[in-house]
Amino acid sequence: MPEFTVTGDVDPFLHVSLRQGEKIYCESDAMVMMESTLDLKGKMTGGVMGSIMRRMANGESFFQQHISAVRGAGDCLLSPTLPGAVQIVDVGARQYLLNDGTFVAASDGVEMKTRTQSISNALFAQSGGFFIMETTGQGQIAVSGFGSMFKLDVSPGKDVVIDNSHVVCWDKSLSYEVSVTTSGGGGGLGGMIGNLVNSVTSGEGIVLRFTGTGSVHVCSRNRDAFLAWVAKGKGGAG
Repeated sequence: MPEFTVTGDVDPFLHVSLRQGEKIYCESDAMVMMESTLDLKGKMTGGVMGSIMRRMANGESFFQQHISAVRGAGDCLLSPTLPGAVQIVDVGARQYLLNDGTFVAASDGVEMKTRTQSISNALFAQSGGFFIMETTGQGQIAVSGFGSMFKLDVSPGKDVVIDNSHVVCWDKSLSYEVSVTTSGGGGGLGGMIGNLVNSVTSGEGIVLRFTGTGSVHVCSRNRDAFLAWVAKGKGGAG
């Protein structure tokens, strides 16, 4: 199996070592450097429909980069689009769901498929709309988060509530539900309006509540908030 290693302290690379005959695939434009023993091709992973569904689910490119060690062993360096940490996640005994734009690379034994979400999660969570990316198979994936990353463990009686913009990926065995705020605003239309008002005034936004047994990988920075801040800065003081 290809060997994934994170190298570098700030905005690290994903270093991949492949033996002859081994393959990986990664997000478009992730490749920074590769040795001449390797070949790179752009492919529609899972065919046309699979590529369309993946783009809808996780904001990925229509084509992915496939890197193969065809002339002998070789190394390559990959980099995510956004600045921040990279983590390697073992897939097999546990499978994972991925938030938008967090996928970097996967070994050839791992397949990224789409699955449907509940209507409430699709409308509010921003994690892929009605479709979301799910791992199958066995091997490793590399995921990235804006800023630093941290792994949270969830266990029965120890639920965690996380701002959706900070969620990178989570264990498929976990249950999750969307809430506008962490506070209870009561049921019905009045409760919903109360939660929306509280969300706007507190800046709390959309949160995900995870229950069960498993892990959630989170990142320290909010991509959307950062982009909004940059846009505001370019527009002048206000």
